[in-house]
Amino acid sequence: MRSTDLVDDLGEPVPVAGPPARVVSLVPSLTEAVEVSAPGRLVGATDYCTHPSSLAVPRVGGSKYPKIDRVLELAPDVVLANSEENRPEDVQRLRANGIPVFVMAAAASVPAALGSLRRLLTQVYDIAEPAWLVEAEELWREVAPVRFRAVVPVWRKPWIVLGRDTFAGDVLRRVGVANVYESADDRYPRPALAELLAMDADLVVLPDEPYEFTVDDGPGFFPDFRPLLVSGRHLTWYGPSLVDAHSALTRAVGELS
Repeated sequence: MRSTDLVDDLGEPVPVAGPPARVVSLVPSLTEAVEVSAPGRLVGATDYCTHPSSLAVPRVGGSKYPKIDRVLELAPDVVLANSEENRPEDVQRLRANGIPVFVMAAAASVPAALGSLRRLLTQVYDIAEPAWLVEAEELWREVAPVRFRAVVPVWRKPWIVLGRDTFAGDVLRRVGVANVYESADDRYPRPALAELLAMDADLVVLPDEPYEFTVDDGPGFFPDFRPLLVSGRHLTWYGPSLVDAHSALTRAVGELS
């Protein structure tokens, strides 16, 4: 595929001259995916890009408020972003300065996320699909029968929960946990705690990111629901971590029975 034919998930052109040698990632999940699949090309990442743990590149701030001047100083061939995690104005400023940006859409399912990653790696990076991606697709292909109905908070003060069309909601559904807010109007509703407690649920799933729920900060608010504390990375990151996430989450749900 010629560089002039490349578009991101939102249909915007990504005018790279060839496989990029200098990449800045503004998304932790994408940082891990590209570094594992094509190591050595990242020249910048956010402060929250914690994987791979060995990654040693300049940091450019957070996903929501990256230091754009610092990104420009790194002279990347392409910048990786996400429509949900990064602000449109930052993407526009990078493009206005002549920097190609690949924006990944906010995936509503595991297959959608893996499909987007395949496009990024095979079309922008021009590499063969990595083994972890093939394995993840196979692992997550099936959808287990519903065993639990859950409220899934991702933030407190105020309470924010998973709603409709979320990647994390699909992850849980595929291991047998139905999100009680899956038909909500919003992707991330902000209900009052009283409403959460009144939901027809038997489980509360509490990840350790973006809000760090712990044994002492989370389960106590939901005395009538069984708590399931999980790795936020397993629940919300799309990339190589999906391989380990499948076994970890399947095992955790199974242990509740």
